[in-house]
Amino acid sequence: MINYLIVPGLGNSGPEHWQTYFQNSGENFYRIEQQEWDAPTCKDWIETIDKKVSEFDLSSVVLIGHSLGCSTIAQWALKYNKQIKGAMLVAPSDLEAPQYTFPAVGFSPIPLDKINFKTIVVASADDVWVSLERAKFFAENWGSEFINIGNAGHINAASGHTNWEEGMEILKKIK
Repeated sequence: MINYLIVPGLGNSGPEHWQTYFQNSGENFYRIEQQEWDAPTCKDWIETIDKKVSEFDLSSVVLIGHSLGCSTIAQWALKYNKQIKGAMLVAPSDLEAPQYTFPAVGFSPIPLDKINFKTIVVASADDVWVSLERAKFFAENWGSEFINIGNAGHINAASGHTNWEEGMEILKKIK
Protein backbone atom coordinates (compact mmCIF):
# COMPACT_ATOMS: atom_id res chain seq x y z
CA MET A 1 0.00 0.00 0.00
CA ILE A 2 1.18 3.51 -0.79
CA ASN A 3 1.39 5.95 2.13
CA TYR A 4 0.60 9.49 1.05
CA LEU A 5 2.12 12.23 3.21
CA ILE A 6 0.59 15.67 2.69
CA VAL A 7 2.95 18.65 2.97
CA PRO A 8 0.93 21.91 3.11
CA GLY A 9 2.39 25.35 2.56
CA LEU A 10 2.21 28.49 4.66
CA GLY A 11 -0.79 28.65 6.96
CA ASN A 12 -1.57 24.93 6.49
CA SER A 13 -4.43 23.85 4.20
CA GLY A 14 -7.91 24.63 5.47
CA PRO A 15 -11.03 22.45 5.49
CA GLU A 16 -12.00 23.33 1.88
CA HIS A 17 -8.51 22.81 0.40
CA TRP A 18 -7.86 19.89 -1.95
CA GLN A 19 -5.13 18.62 0.42
CA THR A 20 -7.80 18.15 3.10
CA TYR A 21 -10.00 16.39 0.54
CA PHE A 22 -7.06 14.08 -0.26
CA GLN A 23 -6.39 13.48 3.45
CA ASN A 24 -10.01 12.48 4.03
CA SER A 25 -10.06 10.17 1.01
CA GLY A 26 -8.33 7.22 2.64
CA GLU A 27 -6.67 5.82 5.75
CA ASN A 28 -3.30 5.84 3.98
CA PHE A 29 -3.25 9.66 3.68
CA TYR A 30 -1.49 11.58 6.47
CA ARG A 31 -0.93 15.31 6.96
CA ILE A 32 2.50 16.33 8.17
CA GLU A 33 1.76 18.74 11.02
CA GLN A 34 4.29 21.51 11.44
CA GLN A 35 4.83 23.37 14.73
CA GLU A 36 4.80 26.81 13.08
CA TRP A 37 2.57 27.35 10.05
CA ASP A 38 2.79 31.13 9.63
CA ALA A 39 6.48 32.03 10.13
CA PRO A 40 8.29 28.75 9.46
CA THR A 41 11.95 27.86 9.34
CA CYS A 42 13.08 25.42 6.68
CA LYS A 43 15.23 23.44 9.10
CA ASP A 44 12.22 22.70 11.33
CA TRP A 45 9.92 21.85 8.44
CA ILE A 46 12.31 19.40 6.78
CA GLU A 47 13.10 17.72 10.11
CA THR A 48 9.35 17.22 10.66
CA ILE A 49 9.04 15.70 7.18
CA ASP A 50 11.95 13.37 7.86
CA LYS A 51 10.49 12.18 11.17
CA LYS A 52 7.16 11.35 9.51
CA VAL A 53 8.74 9.70 6.46
CA SER A 54 10.85 7.54 8.80
CA GLU A 55 7.67 5.97 10.22
CA PHE A 56 7.11 4.11 6.93
CA ASP A 57 8.87 1.83 4.49
CA LEU A 58 10.50 4.44 2.24
CA SER A 59 9.46 2.59 -0.92
CA SER A 60 5.80 3.14 0.05
CA VAL A 61 5.99 6.93 0.61
CA VAL A 62 4.59 9.56 -1.75
CA LEU A 63 4.81 13.19 -0.65
CA ILE A 64 2.09 15.62 -1.77
CA GLY A 65 3.28 19.21 -1.55
CA HIS A 66 1.52 22.49 -2.17
CA SER A 67 3.09 25.96 -2.46
CA LEU A 68 5.86 26.35 0.14
CA GLY A 69 5.48 22.62 0.80
CA CYS A 70 7.05 21.97 -2.64
CA SER A 71 10.21 23.90 -1.83
CA THR A 72 10.29 22.17 1.53
CA ILE A 73 10.22 18.77 -0.20
CA ALA A 74 13.05 19.86 -2.53
CA GLN A 75 15.07 21.01 0.50
CA TRP A 76 14.33 17.73 2.32
CA ALA A 77 15.37 15.68 -0.72
CA LEU A 78 18.65 17.58 -0.97
CA LYS A 79 19.52 17.25 2.72
CA TYR A 80 18.40 13.70 3.46
CA ASN A 81 18.87 12.07 0.04
CA LYS A 82 16.34 9.33 0.83
CA GLN A 83 14.83 7.21 -1.92
CA ILE A 84 11.03 7.29 -1.64
CA LYS A 85 8.38 6.28 -4.17
CA GLY A 86 7.73 9.83 -5.35
CA ALA A 87 6.20 13.26 -4.89
CA MET A 88 3.53 15.43 -6.45
CA LEU A 89 4.52 19.10 -6.23
CA VAL A 90 1.56 21.42 -6.82
CA ALA A 91 1.93 25.17 -7.39
CA PRO A 92 5.53 25.49 -6.14
CA SER A 93 5.81 29.08 -4.86
CA ASP A 94 8.70 31.11 -6.23
CA LEU A 95 10.29 32.23 -2.99
CA GLU A 96 12.83 34.27 -4.94
CA ALA A 97 10.19 36.45 -6.68
CA PRO A 98 9.82 40.04 -5.44
CA GLN A 99 6.16 39.54 -4.45
CA TYR A 100 7.04 36.71 -2.05
CA THR A 101 7.41 38.63 1.19
CA PHE A 102 6.15 36.06 3.68
CA PRO A 103 8.17 35.35 6.85
CA ALA A 104 9.68 32.03 5.80
CA VAL A 105 13.30 31.54 6.89
CA GLY A 106 15.91 29.38 5.17
CA PHE A 107 13.83 28.11 2.25
CA SER A 108 15.77 30.00 -0.40
CA PRO A 109 17.64 29.67 -2.53
CA ILE A 110 15.31 27.06 -3.96
CA PRO A 111 17.31 23.87 -4.58
CA LEU A 112 17.85 23.17 -8.26
CA ASP A 113 19.40 19.73 -7.80
CA LYS A 114 17.79 16.74 -9.47
CA ILE A 115 15.50 14.99 -7.01
CA ASN A 116 16.38 11.30 -6.78
CA PHE A 117 12.81 9.97 -6.89
CA LYS A 118 9.88 10.37 -9.29
CA THR A 119 8.30 13.80 -9.14
CA ILE A 120 5.46 15.54 -10.94
CA VAL A 121 5.17 19.33 -10.88
CA VAL A 122 1.61 20.58 -11.41
CA ALA A 123 1.34 24.27 -12.29
CA SER A 124 -1.17 26.86 -13.37
CA ALA A 125 -0.78 29.43 -16.15
CA ASP A 126 -2.04 32.27 -13.93
CA ASP A 127 -0.61 31.51 -10.48
CA VAL A 128 0.36 34.77 -8.73
CA TRP A 129 3.02 32.97 -6.65
CA VAL A 130 4.93 31.30 -9.51
CA SER A 131 5.07 32.05 -13.21
CA LEU A 132 4.55 29.16 -15.58
CA GLU A 133 8.13 29.66 -16.82
CA ARG A 134 9.58 29.39 -13.29
CA ALA A 135 7.45 26.32 -12.52
CA LYS A 136 8.80 24.69 -15.72
CA PHE A 137 12.33 25.72 -14.73
CA PHE A 138 11.93 24.03 -11.33
CA ALA A 139 10.49 20.91 -12.97
CA GLU A 140 13.37 20.69 -15.45
CA ASN A 141 16.00 21.06 -12.74
CA TRP A 142 14.30 18.63 -10.37
CA GLY A 143 13.88 16.05 -13.15
CA SER A 144 10.10 16.23 -12.80
CA GLU A 145 7.30 15.52 -15.20
CA PHE A 146 5.57 18.87 -15.81
CA ILE A 147 1.80 19.32 -16.07
CA ASN A 148 0.19 22.68 -16.86
CA ILE A 149 -3.49 22.59 -15.87
CA GLY A 150 -4.28 25.95 -17.48
CA ASN A 151 -5.71 28.97 -15.69
CA ALA A 152 -6.20 27.57 -12.21
CA GLY A 153 -4.84 30.29 -9.93
CA HIS A 154 -2.71 29.03 -7.03
CA ILE A 155 -4.49 25.64 -7.19
CA ASN A 156 -6.04 26.09 -3.77
CA ALA A 157 -9.49 26.48 -2.22
CA ALA A 158 -9.64 30.17 -3.20
CA SER A 159 -9.30 29.17 -6.87
CA GLY A 160 -11.99 26.49 -6.52
CA HIS A 161 -9.74 23.47 -5.94
CA THR A 162 -11.55 21.67 -3.18
CA ASN A 163 -12.62 18.14 -4.20
CA TRP A 164 -9.89 18.15 -6.84
CA GLU A 165 -10.55 14.96 -8.82
CA GLU A 166 -8.06 15.93 -11.57
CA GLY A 167 -5.33 16.14 -8.92
CA MET A 168 -6.24 12.73 -7.58
CA GLU A 169 -5.89 11.32 -11.11
CA ILE A 170 -2.48 12.97 -11.53
CA LEU A 171 -1.42 11.49 -8.18
CA LYS A 172 -2.18 7.99 -9.51
CA LYS A 173 0.64 8.45 -12.06
CA ILE A 174 3.11 7.81 -9.23
CA LYS A 175 2.99 4.04 -8.96
